[in-house]
Amino acid sequence: MVEHVAITLAKETMDWNEPIPEFQTRYPNVLESCLTTPFQKVYNQVLYKGLVAKCAILFYLLVKNHPFQNGNKRMAVTILLIFLLLNKKWLYLGSTKLYNLARVVAASKPQEKDATIHSLKIVFRKFIKKIHVATI
Repeated sequence: MVEHVAITLAKETMDWNEPIPEFQTRYPNVLESCLTTPFQKVYNQVLYKGLVAKCAILFYLLVKNHPFQNGNKRMAVTILLIFLLLNKKWLYLGSTKLYNLARVVAASKPQEKDATIHSLKIVFRKFIKKIHVATI
């Protein structure tokens, strides 16, 4: 899904004179690790409980682990929004503020990982809301 939906959306909506590379140029296994980590279990215990925790670690890893040659912050935003949409939620935060949030994560130091993820959870708890899809 990332290959077809997220790449296409990011290219169409967030190119910003800096192209997003083709999906095939991603770093092997890095993207896949970012996408599976929120669902990890240890001794049959979920590591990231709840949607907000999953969103926080997903967003953090997509920004910090650089699974793509370029456009990691834009891809993190796009993948996060798709993940929320699949869960009938939306992040009601303007696009500029959301991109700036990705910039803050990118600038954070590795030793600040827990604090950064905690801050993401606070923002996400406040701005993630259920969406109401009209039936046709």
